[in-house]
Amino acid sequence: MSNARKGKVDPARSLAILWRTREPASRSAGPGLSVDRIVRAAIEIADAEGIDALTMRRVSEALGAGTMSVYTYVPGKAELLDVMVDTLYGEMSRPADVPGGWRARLEQIARENLRLYRAHPWLLRAETSRPVLGPNLLAKYDYELGAVADIGLDDVEMDAVLTLVLGHVRSAARAELDVVNLERETGMTDGQWWQSHAPWLERFMKSGSYPTAARVGTAAGEAHGAAYGPEHAFEFGLQRVLDGISVVVADRQGT
Repeated sequence: MSNARKGKVDPARSLAILWRTREPASRSAGPGLSVDRIVRAAIEIADAEGIDALTMRRVSEALGAGTMSVYTYVPGKAELLDVMVDTLYGEMSRPADVPGGWRARLEQIARENLRLYRAHPWLLRAETSRPVLGPNLLAKYDYELGAVADIGLDDVEMDAVLTLVLGHVRSAARAELDVVNLERETGMTDGQWWQSHAPWLERFMKSGSYPTAARVGTAAGEAHGAAYGPEHAFEFGLQRVLDGISVVVADRQGT
């Protein structure tokens, strides 16, 4: 899945917009325009049409404003993507009390991040390994670190645990999106694909040359009703990730 960003982002301009310290260059930019309105229109376009459809011209058309007026508030698409991402981070649920200790808190964080990707799949292409340093990203990071605070991990381990969990979520979200895209492109669901291929697969497996693959593949296919079960993969993987973290936590606590 290719990244949606092209060209360099000017950090000074990007951070000024993210933290709303940048004023429009001209007061004649257009009635009712603001960074917030521009960002909301851009999110709606990306949600409905995909991130490739997102251009400054397309946003200006949606707002009924001139393209140059939009540029007065946001200097380019790269900076716009930064603010879009940070805006959605600010809309995530952050309950103050999650019963069940650190494991339940990390589960809640994982599920909330997956919910965000499902609602806005284009985020998978907009996010990069260089985080958007806006106020909502910092609030998100601070909240999620709180899930593993005071359980014996040092600061680097706390960050690594969060990276591990969120990495699993992104991987699961990408795989789930691949399923959705395949269904749209082929006009065939995974279940339909499995049903159409099952007789051929059974014919090849009867040779006895692949006994383990035949047994396991058949069991998995019947369980998921498809060749791949996104929900099962997410849940199984999340529990195994948390199991691994529990070993580290137990070791640090000396138990």
